[in-house]
Amino acid sequence: MRIALLFSLLTVNCLTTISAQNPVPAPPQKSPMLILNATAHLGTGQVIPNSAIAFDAGKITMVADATTIRIDRTKFAKIFDATGKHVYPGLIAPATRIGLVEIDAARPTNDVAETGSINPNARSIIAYNTDSELLPTIRSNGILMTQVVPEGGLVSGSSSIVQLDAWNWEDAAYRTDDGIWLNWPSTRSWGGWESGAPEMKKNDRYDKDVQQLTRYFEEARAYAQLPVQEPRNPRFEAMRGLFNGAQKLYIRVDMAKTIEESVLFAKKQGVQPVIVGGDDAWMVADFLRDQKVAVILAPTQKLPSRDDDAVDQPYKSAAMLHQKGVRFCFSSIGSWRQRNLPFMAGQAAGFGLDREAAVSALTLDAATILGIDKTCGSLEEGKDATLFISEGDVLDMRTSKVNAAFIQGREINLDNKHKQLTKRFETQH
Repeated sequence: MRIALLFSLLTVNCLTTISAQNPVPAPPQKSPMLILNATAHLGTGQVIPNSAIAFDAGKITMVADATTIRIDRTKFAKIFDATGKHVYPGLIAPATRIGLVEIDAARPTNDVAETGSINPNARSIIAYNTDSELLPTIRSNGILMTQVVPEGGLVSGSSSIVQLDAWNWEDAAYRTDDGIWLNWPSTRSWGGWESGAPEMKKNDRYDKDVQQLTRYFEEARAYAQLPVQEPRNPRFEAMRGLFNGAQKLYIRVDMAKTIEESVLFAKKQGVQPVIVGGDDAWMVADFLRDQKVAVILAPTQKLPSRDDDAVDQPYKSAAMLHQKGVRFCFSSIGSWRQRNLPFMAGQAAGFGLDREAAVSALTLDAATILGIDKTCGSLEEGKDATLFISEGDVLDMRTSKVNAAFIQGREINLDNKHKQLTKRFETQH
């Protein structure tokens, strides 16, 4: 009886799994394609109202004003008439757990953190799951690349950048081990749980944690100055790229005081920092600009971090950083919320940020911060043909509807679990 029941459960599970398979990755681009008459948002701040964009072998071969050139249509195997529509570079989602976490509350689907405090040798790319059902849902909103990051401890490990249409992590990898992730200690911690009235109090471990980080980074820097030798120390070897400029140091930190302290710490160690989260980044914008430090902003669609902050502070932080000349990009920070990334940028655009600057923050600025701007992030000749066509403004959830998307010239399938469920329940009587 038990064996029969177990067999039935396994069968149901297998059938459920089979029915929920993701779309098959697209084959390489085999012939030239052309998109005509769309409003092209180049990602550089420029807009071409009536554009002609051609691509072949995965690369953009032409970006032009369609009203000023002659086009030989016979050269293209497929032509997309995008009259009245918009073309954007593929959106880039930094600081995500996509492919590492499927269901936040289900521990077996969570492979985002290692045990221990200092794990720079933990590589997120190894755990990246290309079969995650979340991937097609975010591709449908124009997000075609993401940065997969580890969590936990003081030093979490290394992140990697992936494109979102692949059979396995090796095929998905766009740039591996682009940076090391550091969780800067907080000066405050929650206490009073035993009395049932938790409250913020001073973190007594703050100085000790900073001293531990300082000691470890100094040892790692000394190790990096030595020639490669056997046997290698994995924890120090993983840090070598920080000190030769091949990697950046991504620092999760929010408070103004600790933002400044973490940046000065990184500069003293001779590494290039990027602030992640940065709730108070707007308070120290001049400092960040002078230090040439970029910010991966926390989600705009949330409440302010302090009771006495303006209620709309998260919405307008991006505009304030832009006005001060601080380079930044948007992030939903997490997994399933990534599908809302363009609308978070739209929220910032509604509170003072120029709309094309918001598009740039989702594309070219994000690519620049992640160090991949030479090959993607904007609609320019010679760059990867990673782009999409939308019926409306991609920043507006009311009008945005992605009709076609391409990753390195490959036209990808935009079907997903949400669309399948919609079709299923629309047919119910």
